[in-house]
Amino acid sequence: MARQQERARRTRAALVESAAIEFAKRGYAAASVNTILEGSNATKGAMYFHFQSKEELARAVLQSGVEQFTALTDRWTSRTDIGPFEALHGFVIDLAKLFHSSVIVRAEFRLIVEPEFYPDVRSVGSQVWGRTAHEFAIRAQRDGSLRADADPEKFTRVLAASLAGQRYMSDMTALEGDLGARFVESLEVILEAMASLEWLEKFARDGWPDFTSELPDS
Repeated sequence: MARQQERARRTRAALVESAAIEFAKRGYAAASVNTILEGSNATKGAMYFHFQSKEELARAVLQSGVEQFTALTDRWTSRTDIGPFEALHGFVIDLAKLFHSSVIVRAEFRLIVEPEFYPDVRSVGSQVWGRTAHEFAIRAQRDGSLRADADPEKFTRVLAASLAGQRYMSDMTALEGDLGARFVESLEVILEAMASLEWLEKFARDGWPDFTSELPDS
């Protein structure tokens, strides 16, 4: 029984991974079930044992992406050894690395703009990292790093929209440069407008601290 369960788990994981590759490349509507099956080495019967439809398989990819985002955000929000903006800086760099290293995450980001998944927009990965940015903004407000008259909600909205825009533009126009650098660029522009004078003076003097990635070793 345990061997059968492990085989079923591996088959399901292979289907999700293969589907992510196809969705990331072609989007939902153009994705081919046959190509997904070929990439996973699974039979059609095995696929329909785990997933009743291509849409259900896509939702499994979305959920897997959310889980990866959540694991990363949990690692960074648990950091208490650095300030909130410093932690947010490390987080956005790791977020860019995750987009590069995980086809699941790239597929999740591609799927959420498909009409079939508009109703899911409030529960997808961008909401996870948006909540993380908001938590850091609240912490910064408490410790005086955010300007006293700055709105954490506005900080979050503008940063989340900027990061999403940078990500989409990197796909659409093949922009040169590292995505992490572009994410940091977005963060720095917003901090210039909303961080406290004391924080900005310290940043001008010291810059960003070195950090260790919170992504697990691949």
